[in-house]
Amino acid sequence: MTDYQNKATTNEKGIHTDFKNNMTYGEYLQLDDLLSSQDRLSDHHDEMLFIIIHQVSELWMKLILHETNAAIESIQADDLPTSFKRLARVSKIQSQIIQAWDVLSTLTPSEYMEFRDSLGQASGFQSYQYRLIEFALGYKTGHILKIYEKDAKLHQVLEKAYHAPSIYDVSIQALARAGLPINPDLLTRDFSKPYKEDDTVRNAWLTVYRNTNQYWNLYQLGEKLVDIEDWLQQWRFRHMKTVERIIGFKVGTGGSSGVNYLKKVLDQRFFPELWDLRTEI
Repeated sequence: MTDYQNKATTNEKGIHTDFKNNMTYGEYLQLDDLLSSQDRLSDHHDEMLFIIIHQVSELWMKLILHETNAAIESIQADDLPTSFKRLARVSKIQSQIIQAWDVLSTLTPSEYMEFRDSLGQASGFQSYQYRLIEFALGYKTGHILKIYEKDAKLHQVLEKAYHAPSIYDVSIQALARAGLPINPDLLTRDFSKPYKEDDTVRNAWLTVYRNTNQYWNLYQLGEKLVDIEDWLQQWRFRHMKTVERIIGFKVGTGGSSGVNYLKKVLDQRFFPELWDLRTEI
């Protein structure tokens, strides 16, 4: 510590230094548990990078789910301004996850192959939080639930999310509550089924975007949803290119086709009418 730093600390008379009976920063954040969770299964230096990048991404995904589920509740309660704040935060979180790929891409193919076998069949494909995010946004795939049968409690959480309305479902319901004509079958549909494009939803969003002053909150909601999907697709693209950079077109550790699979998911759409209307306006 420099003399300047020593002097600055000395002048801060109110700094607490006695924590014998008080909670510390480390205790509040449970840092002992958090920072002891990076157990390498190999002796290779770069496995630490691989573990931490994925753990940090899972923490960010936990916050995405926290904010997205809260936004769904806000939309259901017709409190759209509160949902905007939460969805704006999700977009910022997504930008952080995207940048994490830049760090992981410093891992070379030769370095990764030194510890790849240690992963066994474990793969990011199995991330249950990523599946919960997909479910919350409306991409429902029932066959994927089999991966999580090992943990009954987790499987139950995923089943519940699988059958719950997505953020797009509740947004369509908000369009209907605003007096815009929506196919009534959509409002009570089986939410475990993938959403299919509907002309009444397309026409409702067109009305909103052509009359932004009258439907300002719904217009803002539409743009927030586009932000979320835009960032998600950027995340998927960076994921695909990072994997290609490190392992080429090898089969993934979880058995997927790797890069070929990641390229296919780039074609998935969550809020189709919100993208299509840009051509029609």
